[in-house]
Formats: sequence, structure tokens, C-alpha cells
Amino acid sequence: MKSNYKRLGNYIQELKVRNTEQKVEKLLGINIDKFFMPSVANVVGTDLSVYKIVKKNQFACNRMHVGRDYRLPISMSKINEEFIVSPAYDVFEITDTKVLNPEYLMMWFTRREFDRNTWFYTDADVRGGLPWKSFCDLQLPIPHPDEQREIVKEYNTIQNRIALNQQLIQKLEETAQAIYREWFVEFEFPDKKGKPYKSNGGEMVWCEELGKNIPKWWKKCILKDISNCHDFKRRPLSEEERNDFKGFYPYYGAMGIVDYVLEYLFDGEYLLFSEDGVNVITEKGYPSVFLINEKFWVNNHAHILEGKDGYSTRLLYCMLKEVNVSDLVTGAAQPKINQENMNSISLVKPELDISFNFNKIIHPMFNTIQIKSKENLKLSELKELLLSKLATVE
Repeated sequence: MKSNYKRLGNYIQELKVRNTEQKVEKLLGINIDKFFMPSVANVVGTDLSVYKIVKKNQFACNRMHVGRDYRLPISMSKINEEFIVSPAYDVFEITDTKVLNPEYLMMWFTRREFDRNTWFYTDADVRGGLPWKSFCDLQLPIPHPDEQREIVKEYNTIQNRIALNQQLIQKLEETAQAIYREWFVEFEFPDKKGKPYKSNGGEMVWCEELGKNIPKWWKKCILKDISNCHDFKRRPLSEEERNDFKGFYPYYGAMGIVDYVLEYLFDGEYLLFSEDGVNVITEKGYPSVFLINEKFWVNNHAHILEGKDGYSTRLLYCMLKEVNVSDLVTGAAQPKINQENMNSISLVKPELDISFNFNKIIHPMFNTIQIKSKENLKLSELKELLLSKLATVE
């Protein structure tokens, strides 16, 4: 062990401040990705006076399931507002923040190597709890406080850039979807005079199949009519196969990137539609879909689609984010939307010139989204590199 590695327990103290007067109502839990989130626990009739209070720069962790989850849910409060956490959680703080920077310590807790180390020290319980003494016995490098501040500053610069990019991505997504909704749901696309179609006397006709009025010349279609499905090109790889096939190309599953592999199956812009899993649909019943534009591999947990006959993949993406598909989900234990059900989704098929004009408007938005998304991937790699280098600081 390097000389600058110190025992964690020498720098922290456990806190057991209870919500005895029940003045604090905000209840948070800890996500597996190490951030505080609104608790999902049903606390109706629960005595909140025994819950523990967390203040700014204090930490909370759940040591109960480390062996099962291979990660230690732990987070540091960065907000001025006090909140409460489960009485089963540990709450602690640094005894002297002039010696150990709270943000630096949280960086250390974020490292993958830290989680592997905590897993090693779990007990024999079926869930694999991490004893408090074992947690305190963990070692970490504690450089000079000035160096800690520089490391934190560099890390926060990357984090802030990622956050700004994500805000821009979200704003552009919302803008594109708002335009879609105005044009293809409210039917207020620009007419030949540049005025909103429906509110300026645009001719509407009743569509029996959709049960509503739609613009004249538009019609009802199903997803298969305006898209190509490339599921036959998918090829799942086991974890063992991927371990011998590591590379730079993203390996996608139902909800995003699972791994990186040596080769790719697809190159270009496609829409991935989650086929199975607990998050196959959103809370509103919309399918889980996302656009990608790169070289990638995909397993058999995501359908892969591409627009056809003049209807772009980006338009498909916007369409599917507005369609409730709850009635197409099969399977109780493992929710699933199979290819046949997906292809049967009912949609409004606009005239091609309207689709073309819409694509011209959203094109720069989605290009920026893709640029910023790729930038965030690079920044995340840089962040992981910085975290890994913490083990070598003097």
C-alpha cells in the first residue's frame, strides 16, 4: 500500500440525527448510480421520526445489498435543504474538511475499482452486506488539500460540460417534438400561404380507422408501411463472447449501450425500439425508442428500424414518441413488444411534401443532438480516465 493511502474510518464519523420532531418531510433514496432520488417507498402510516437527517456535504449509503448488486449505493448531498433517508442507511460526514475534501471523497466512491473493492469485503449473507467496520477499513489516497481541490475542479469542469450538453440535447428534443405535435397531431402545419392549416380552413376528412378527422389526402397506415425492419441482421453476443471481442464500437441492447466490441453490424442512422424488459414502455405507455447514427452492433433485445419511401427515420422517431402502445405489450414476467405487434402500430401518414418540409426544419436540431451526444461520450471517457488516475495520486 502506498504511503499516502489512509484508512477511511480515520477521516469520517457516523451520524445518527433522527427526524424526531418530524420537521423534515423530504424523503430521498439512493440510486445504484450514486445519486439521491425521490424515494419510491410507501410511507403511509410510517413513523418518519426515526428516519435519519442528511445535511449538505454529508453522505448516506446503503450497505445491505453490495454483494447482490456489485455496487455500493452511496451519495453526497450538494443541496442546502435538509432531507431524510431510511433509518437502515448509514449517514456520515468528514471530520475535518480541511484535510479531506468531500467532493474528492465522492469522486473516489464513484470509481468502478471502489465498487469492486467493497464487493470483495461483503459478508456471507445472501444479499452480501458490507459491514461498517469493513467500510471504514477501506483505504484511499489522500493527497495535499490543494491537489484535491485541483482534481475536483478538473472533474467538475467535465461534469458541468456534460450537464450543459445534456440540457441542450433535451431542449432540442423538446423543440423538435413540439413542432411534430403541432404539425402532425394538431394539424397546424404551414399551408401553401404559410398559415396554420387546420385553424385557417384547411380541409379535414373523417378517418373511420383512426376515429378522428385528419387533413385531406392524409391517410391511416401502420408502422410497417413507412419503415424497414432490420431485425434479421441482429446478432446477440454473450458476455463471454464480448470479453474476447472488446473494441471501440457500441454494442446496443434494449435501453442503450451495453458494451463495446471489435466490429459493427450497422453504419448510419437507425431507430432502436426496445423489444423487451421492464422499461419496454414509458410511464405514459409510449415505446422506448432512441436514434443512433454511427457504426454499431445490436443484440436481439431491440428492434432496429429505418424510414422508407420518403418518410425519414427521424420522423418515425417523433411519431413513435407520441403513440400509446400499452395494448401491444405481452408477457407479465418479461414485458415484450414483438415484431408483429410493433409493425402493426397505427399511424397517420402525411403527404410526402409535408414530411419533407418537417425534415428540413428538424434536420439541424438532430444533427446538433448527435454532435453533442458524441461529445458527451468522449467527455464521459475522459471522466472515467480521471477517476482511474486517482489511484496514482501522491
